[in-house]
Amino acid sequence: MNVIECRTLTKRYGGVNAVDALDMRVGAGDIYGFVGKNGAGKSTTMKMVAGLVAPTSGTLELFGTGSYGAAHAAQLEAAGRAGSFSSAPSRIGALIEEPGVLMNFSATENLMMKALAMGVIRPKEQVAELLHLVGLEHAGARKVKKFSQGMKQRLGLALALVGSPDLLLLDEPFNGMDPETTRDLRRALVALNQERGVTIVISSHVLDQLMRVCTRFGVIAAGRMVREFSDEELHATCGSSVRVKTADPARALALLEERLPWATFRVEPDQAIVIGGSPRHAAASFGGSASDAAASGAPSVEEVSHVLHDAAQIVLELTTLERDIEDYFVELMDTDARPAGGGH
Repeated sequence: MNVIECRTLTKRYGGVNAVDALDMRVGAGDIYGFVGKNGAGKSTTMKMVAGLVAPTSGTLELFGTGSYGAAHAAQLEAAGRAGSFSSAPSRIGALIEEPGVLMNFSATENLMMKALAMGVIRPKEQVAELLHLVGLEHAGARKVKKFSQGMKQRLGLALALVGSPDLLLLDEPFNGMDPETTRDLRRALVALNQERGVTIVISSHVLDQLMRVCTRFGVIAAGRMVREFSDEELHATCGSSVRVKTADPARALALLEERLPWATFRVEPDQAIVIGGSPRHAAASFGGSASDAAASGAPSVEEVSHVLHDAAQIVLELTTLERDIEDYFVELMDTDARPAGGGH
């Protein structure tokens, strides 16, 4: 089941499409990395999903329970409930842009007010649990105006988790956090996902942090989705591969396909064979650029050499190719996804 499904979702401000016919699918249990440059439309998309702003056109389906488009949103807006078109807003927790905190109240008071407003059972226990989860258990009594930016971010995350939502929307959650706090938050998000089944959408410019936790990615440019892919597909695309050139390319290809049935093969114009790994064979996770062929599921240089040596093939060239993941994301974000005549 898709927790979020957007079809040609559009938000227009004046003469500009902030989000332009966006198609987006987030499956149940995903940790979805939402990647794009400033102004690409990430925050606006998340606001529409959270029910904070109404779409101009297109449809948005949440939790597989019905589509909500511009016409329905306009009716709610006229009734004084702008943006409340979400099928189940109480199932969604959101930290978008700045944390919505009351500066003259303590962290505990901020959480208690939201918990009581939502009708949370045993609110004191949940507030204590959330303060511990985000590392603010010793600062609960302090007024928020005395908090650092990183502490406010953590409180914002705790507020988003009040009521135990099924879907968590986080817009740049690592802003203002030191490395240790970032690591702790990353672990907490993975635990929420794996232990409680919370689906999480994270918008962030910190690609390294996203690649440590996300199971799927969506890259947006100029308000449009450029590409969606799983971490396995990313691994297969950007992982290392082996390039080999022999005196008998046809025979070499047949041998390699027989001995390495799980690998992928591509013959280049100069008759060189590029050997990669299938997504299912890839087991390692990313933390930067691919480090070796084995990390991508591709065979090693030694494996390829052994196959060809046993068959008495003459090897003219044998090298490892690598592709940097950050470069790949930047390339996608630089895509001109907007058709001619669209907004800016």
